[in-house]
Amino acid sequence: MKLVQKEENGHLISPVLPEDVKNYLIDIDGTICDDIPNEEPERMATAELYPEALETLNKWYSEGHIITFFTSRTEEHREVTEKWLNDHGFKYHGLLMGKPRGGNYHWVDNHMVRATRYEGRFTDLIEKEVTIQVFEK
Repeated sequence: MKLVQKEENGHLISPVLPEDVKNYLIDIDGTICDDIPNEEPERMATAELYPEALETLNKWYSEGHIITFFTSRTEEHREVTEKWLNDHGFKYHGLLMGKPRGGNYHWVDNHMVRATRYEGRFTDLIEKEVTIQVFEK
């Protein structure tokens, strides 16, 4: 998959994946397993897996999508987190630690961002019309 792109003037620009490939950023705690706060790291190794998450994410990985876990766990939790993911059989491309804590996220980016809130069931995504906030033109 060729990701390097140039503007007409020859300058490199940020890569864009093909339209049929999604770049999933997946939270860990409370999304693919029990919600474990950083203040209780001893629970991270034994967090209860959400089986639907494993099935769905590995299916998306096999379909060619990019799977990156993006967690509020800190770097000191990387080893236990990678071991847990690998022991449970998750297929993924990357693990980003240190996501800001507290929710109420508002992501500003120069690329299209779609967000899906996990509400207790991990399944394939469906299309739904919603109201969003955008910058005024």
